[in-house]
Amino acid sequence: MNNEKIKVRVTETDMLIDVVVFSKRENSIEVVLGEGVHSVKCELVPTPNGRAYVGSAMGREIVYEQSREQVAADVEQEHHDYRDSRRR
Repeated sequence: MNNEKIKVRVTETDMLIDVVVFSKRENSIEVVLGEGVHSVKCELVPTPNGRAYVGSAMGREIVYEQSREQVAADVEQEHHDYRDSRRR
């Protein structure tokens, strides 16, 4: 199974960490931080200006620094590939 990973920034420490994408839509991205029994699921939603996605996990703010348009294009590309493979 090929899990998509993205880099998010922890604003408190300014560190970049890799997280696994659980689901990705234009209006929200669900990510999983950690592995196994210590994993935490977090929902990232677009900021009001649409330049990033932000969420909170265990009291820490995390930010995915991609615009809403970039995420929409990524989602469309993923769905476009799937639809094309079904047509014969």
